[in-house]
Amino acid sequence: MKNIPISALVGLFFTGLYFLAAIFAPLLAPYGMAEVVGDVWEPSSAEFLLGTDNIGRDLLSRIIYGGRTTIFIATVATILSFTTGSVLGIFAAVAGGWVDQVLSRFVDLLMSIPTLIFALVVLSVTPVTVPMLILVMGLLDSTRVFRLARAVAVDIEVMDFVEAARLRGERTAWIIFREILPNALSPLVAEMGLRFIFMVLFVSTLSFLGLGVQPPEADWGGIVKENKDGIVYGIPAALIPAFAIATLAISVNLVADWVLNRTTSLKGGRG
Repeated sequence: MKNIPISALVGLFFTGLYFLAAIFAPLLAPYGMAEVVGDVWEPSSAEFLLGTDNIGRDLLSRIIYGGRTTIFIATVATILSFTTGSVLGIFAAVAGGWVDQVLSRFVDLLMSIPTLIFALVVLSVTPVTVPMLILVMGLLDSTRVFRLARAVAVDIEVMDFVEAARLRGERTAWIIFREILPNALSPLVAEMGLRFIFMVLFVSTLSFLGLGVQPPEADWGGIVKENKDGIVYGIPAALIPAFAIATLAISVNLVADWVLNRTTSLKGGRG
């Protein structure tokens, strides 16, 4: 704990707090996610700590359940993104030749289309479900991970311990998973935090535009959309989930910066 900077401790605290709230949402939420329990936009009180939303649901309960949905989708989409992007990126670097060219040019083609527009087009013609959201977000973001993983793998691939593995007759899968991937984890893990933040913002944006998590399910972007009209009347119901998005993003970013600072140098391979 002595070597952890204050900023990282703050980030770890709030990140852990949000994840614990997401895990134990049914135990922490005072009311059901879609349960109407009061009048429209009631102010904060002992009964409703954060007031009620646009149709009289408890806002605190919606925030807790919305955090669970947002964090779940962002986490699974990030895992899918990194699994797909890192494996393909390292494979392209190791294979080289026409395989590298085909994969790299295909990724360049996908990246030439703005991610949000691409997602909106796909989701407008497919059923908007949580699995579909995760699939679209994960695959679109894997292009960014591919570029990073390939760039890191190209540098590692020319090192002596990788050449020694080739001379021993090791297969491509061995070289990828036992030689290159362990030495590429440092920048990839740091980047994972940043991509998680992007996923949180991405799913929140899609929900705000109406093509994300569908009512009565709750997520932070959807709660902002549902209560945005109240801002005109000085009702802060839309600002609370926006604040939650901002604090989660900042907290994860502080942790990612700390991880990156601790793991900036590549470690020796298995030779």
